[in-house]
Amino acid sequence: MAWTKYQLFLAGLMLTTGSINTLSAKWADMFSAPGCNTPKHQFSHPFLQAVGMFLGELSCLVVFYLVLCHDRRKPEPTMDPGQRFSPFLFLPPALCDMLGTSIMYVALNMTSASSFQMLRGAVIIFTGLLSVAFLGRRLQASQWVGILVTILGLVIVGLADFVSDKGDDSHKLSEVITGDLLIIMAQIIVSVQMVLEEKFVYRHNVHPLKAVGTEGFFGFVILSLLLIPMYFIPVGNFADNPRQVLEDALDAFCQIGHQPLILLALLGNTVSIAFFNFAGISVTKEISATTRMVLDSLRTLVIWVVSLALGWEKFHGLQVLGFIVLLVGTALYNGLHRPLLARLPCLRGSQQAEDGDDSERRGLLGEDKESENR
Repeated sequence: MAWTKYQLFLAGLMLTTGSINTLSAKWADMFSAPGCNTPKHQFSHPFLQAVGMFLGELSCLVVFYLVLCHDRRKPEPTMDPGQRFSPFLFLPPALCDMLGTSIMYVALNMTSASSFQMLRGAVIIFTGLLSVAFLGRRLQASQWVGILVTILGLVIVGLADFVSDKGDDSHKLSEVITGDLLIIMAQIIVSVQMVLEEKFVYRHNVHPLKAVGTEGFFGFVILSLLLIPMYFIPVGNFADNPRQVLEDALDAFCQIGHQPLILLALLGNTVSIAFFNFAGISVTKEISATTRMVLDSLRTLVIWVVSLALGWEKFHGLQVLGFIVLLVGTALYNGLHRPLLARLPCLRGSQQAEDGDDSERRGLLGEDKESENR
């Protein structure tokens, strides 16, 4: 069945905004500018960037209520707002989201944009294991194979970072390795977030836009308040700001004042995450969750190609192999191999039985889980 123009637009919007999200965050990290009475230095403010990302998520809540108000003015409203629930139900996953996102922005400042996006594929490993341990799920054989293949892909990507010549002026090898490990650590936290959402939140029939927006509200408010004590917490050489504190928001604003392009990069990150969540929800609704998974994998390729074209990183053959292996692992875990197997007569019966079992239980990387796709 051919896609309509609207479906093509949604697919393009998701691929474009998802790629811009990572690239704009990395672009901000590459600027250098004077701070508040300090000499020129690199823009390294991961927690402030995370606040901007949560602001983008919060905008989804505004969009939800605007769409709901518009729908209620119709003679026959068609939008299901979902059941009433306590907003504090979203507080635990929002805290996980806040911690995981902040760690990932710290890591992005240490490694390349392509490695950052590829290593985020580790989320399916921890999600699968936690779903078995805490949700009582039974993973299929193809999903276990997908997890093992993903682990192999992560090893290859990590090896590519280790053997490549990244000890240049922008990143030392020790920083790259630390950044890669932080990304893996962040995926464990994101997996816990997804398990919490699955167990306590999404059984309440919450509209996806409202879910994303509510988590964005908690993340934005809490992290904005935490910027105040972070301004006074010394962390030594761990911080790249002149005062060597956990986060120096005032220094960030001074740098933005001296280099306005930093603000453009931050706005690109904020706006893109809002449109990316909208596009992801719409692609799932208008096309399929499988298409969404394919597009999410393709944005890794887009980020890698753009980074190479802009000269942000060098080409390494091991990264190509790692990307392909990670793509295969993700495809196996999410069942993207099933349409191919269904065409083989000898496997058609067993595949239909497997699909029937799978329809009784949705995976954690299912249709309404939006926040893990940042």
